[in-house]
Parts: sequence; C-alpha cells; structure tokens
Amino acid sequence: MSAWILPDHIADVLPSEARHIEELRRILLDTARSYGYELVSPPMLEYLASLLTGTGEQLGLQTFKLVDQLSGRSMGLRADTTPQVARIDAHLLNRSGVTRLCYCGPVLHTRPERPHATREPLQFGAEIFGHAGPEADLEALRLAMACLRAAKVDGVHVDLADVRIAHRLLADLPAESPLRQDIHAALAAKDAAGLASLTRAMSAVSREGLLALLDLYGDQQVLTKARSALRDVPGAEDVIAHLEWLASRLDGDGVAVSFDFADLPGYAYYSGTRFGIYARGASDVLVRGGRYDEVGAVFGRNRPAAGFSLDIKQLVP
Repeated sequence: MSAWILPDHIADVLPSEARHIEELRRILLDTARSYGYELVSPPMLEYLASLLTGTGEQLGLQTFKLVDQLSGRSMGLRADTTPQVARIDAHLLNRSGVTRLCYCGPVLHTRPERPHATREPLQFGAEIFGHAGPEADLEALRLAMACLRAAKVDGVHVDLADVRIAHRLLADLPAESPLRQDIHAALAAKDAAGLASLTRAMSAVSREGLLALLDLYGDQQVLTKARSALRDVPGAEDVIAHLEWLASRLDGDGVAVSFDFADLPGYAYYSGTRFGIYARGASDVLVRGGRYDEVGAVFGRNRPAAGFSLDIKQLVP
C-alpha cells in the first residue's frame, strides 16, 4: 500500500472546497453570535472519564481511544462536542442565569455515520443552558434554520419528535436493559413484528402504546391520531401539546413540518423534544438537535439544556 493513501472515509480538503468550508464556518458563527451565543473551543482530546461520562454506549463506540504518555491514563479523541460544552458550562463558567454557547471544530468517528460520510466531520453547534421552557426549544430550532438560510440551503423540512412518551412507556425497564435497547431498535426500524414479540410480556398500556408509535408519523393530522392512540399514557397530552405549539410557531417561517413519534436515534442522550432538519436535494438529515437536560448532571450541575449540531462539510455542494 502506498504511503500517501489515506484511511477509509478520511480525505484531504482541496483549495476550492476548503475556501467554501471556511466561508460557511464564519457565516454560521456570525449567525449564532447575532442570537447572543458566545464562542467556546474545547480541546480535541480529554481523559475518557470526562469525555464519555453519561453519554451512552453509542458515543463510546464512536470514540477513538489512546493512552496518555504523560499520565498513563486512557484518553479519547472527541466524537461529539456537546458533552464538552456542558462541562464548560458546569465547571468553568458556572453562571447562575441562562448561558448561550456555540462552537465549531473537527470531531472524529471510528465509523462513518452513514454511507459515504466522512469520519472527520467539522461540527458546528449551539447550546442554551439554564432555560427549561419551550422557548429554549423554539430558539434552538429557529437558530438552526437561520444558519441553514445563511448557508443558502433551500427547501427546508423540519421533523419533530419527543422521547418522553417512549421513556414513560418503558419506565419499568432499567435504562441499560438489553430489552429496552432492542425495543428502541425495533421502533427506529419500524419493525412491527419484532416490537410485538419484544413487548409481549409488558403491560397492555405499555405494549399498545409502543406499537401505536410505529404508525404515528406524518403531517399535522398525526397529532390528532396520537391524542387518541396515547390517551392512556401519562403525560402524553402535554408532549403532544408541546409539539403542536412548536409547529405552530414555525408556520410563519416558510418550512414544512412533520412528526415521527418513533424517531429515537440518540434516545439515551435526549430528554425531551428532538428534531431533524432536512433540505431539498440532501440525501440525509442536515441538523440534529433537541433537549438534553441530563447532559450536565454527571458534571455535578444538572441544568436544563437544548441545542443542535451539524456537519459543515455536509453543506458544501
């Protein structure tokens, strides 16, 4: 093998593309700053004890690991910047009020997240800490859309979901239960037969509610269907009303909105509303975000948190 051959899903960025990426980086950071977000720049590597604390198994599998030659401790190259920003909010800034932070830098993945994706995304993101209200969810959504508009991305489509209904239906299963993980996988794959088999020993409310989630996707009419299908699930009405409120606030922004109650990637990470933003001509989701109130708990400061991230390289035609 030639010495100059790069690893799979790793590539050089040549002048024209590099210039475009740098222009987008500046545009997105300026957009976030116009919303009151302050820039932070966490390190590329940290001790694993800090980097992966509370983030779930999936991020651990995506993280390159190495040994620090100075201390002998295990370290990792970050696969996601959000936990680092939560650590900064909790331990370095330690503010009592609302804090808005943004960042932009490379992350490394052990495997590509999708076919033909890079293992070295340039991750841009924004996080708002200390605000538990729906306004923070809406702000994260609107900033994400403003960033895409500034990057001249057309045909934006927002898909809304919420992990709280699934969490409540699975409340009797431990968080790390293999059965719980298998159920989430069946929901994500919309595998009705598999889900029916996995839930056969559960209570009628939980089993019927989980099976109902598979069919709850589509436009605004899905909310009416969800109210009927999930009427016996505690707290479901509040979640549906919250999604309805968010969608109503996006009507004037000229974006299409849909809902998917079984869309649960990152279920161990999110604590409430989550969203994906798509665009005409894009083969995959461009932005992922939502509410993750537990992200700072492992750092000793459990503050409400919401935000989003994207890969700037995905925005380059």
